[in-house]
Amino acid sequence: MSPRWRSNGNTESVDNYLKAIFYLGGLEECRVSIKALAERLCVAPASVTNMLQKLAASPAPLVEYERHRGVQLSAAGKRRALEVVRHHRLIETFLYRVLDYPIEEVHEEAERLEHFISERFEERIAAKLGHPTIDPHGHSIPTMEGKMATRESILLADVVEDGTFVIESVSDRDAQNLRLLEACGIVPGARMQVSKSASLEGYSVRIGRSSKVFALSCEVALDIRIVRPTK
Repeated sequence: MSPRWRSNGNTESVDNYLKAIFYLGGLEECRVSIKALAERLCVAPASVTNMLQKLAASPAPLVEYERHRGVQLSAAGKRRALEVVRHHRLIETFLYRVLDYPIEEVHEEAERLEHFISERFEERIAAKLGHPTIDPHGHSIPTMEGKMATRESILLADVVEDGTFVIESVSDRDAQNLRLLEACGIVPGARMQVSKSASLEGYSVRIGRSSKVFALSCEVALDIRIVRPTK
């Protein structure tokens, strides 16, 4: 098992920076620009630069930062980012499965709790849930060792030909969209027939064997990742 984080100081703010760099850089660990990070965190670029300089200059640097080249996580920073992501997605799963939280509420609740749960509590949640590998949105849950499964998927917004797909995941960025999509049956694991709409900017979709057609805008299509069915 990889070394676990021991918090000190402004943990919540640091966690948010590390998690944002992780999401923006992706599993390829691309360098992230100050502008992109500032937009993600809704803070001024100057504040971002100041924080990154502190994180890079600490005795155990959490990031590798170079002016004009952006930032990427150090090995220690990546471990912590994955731990926070694991906390977040386990908490979301617990809230949704056990406490019956509406899908649109689990993200914000997990955002508040993810920084502060203990290793024991994390392990108990995982055991109670049967050690899940995906959260309610279809996103991979990192293991305790900091490993996360990669899956081949595309955005619905990138589909150019009609076809049948399986929904891999739905973004948690917009609570209202989540609520509406779930009400339509557009949830991870559902089979979806997709038609590129010629009459509007977006897609017409049918879920499972239902004959009901839903119109999705291109913006909403950016929130849905899909894969080809295996059978």
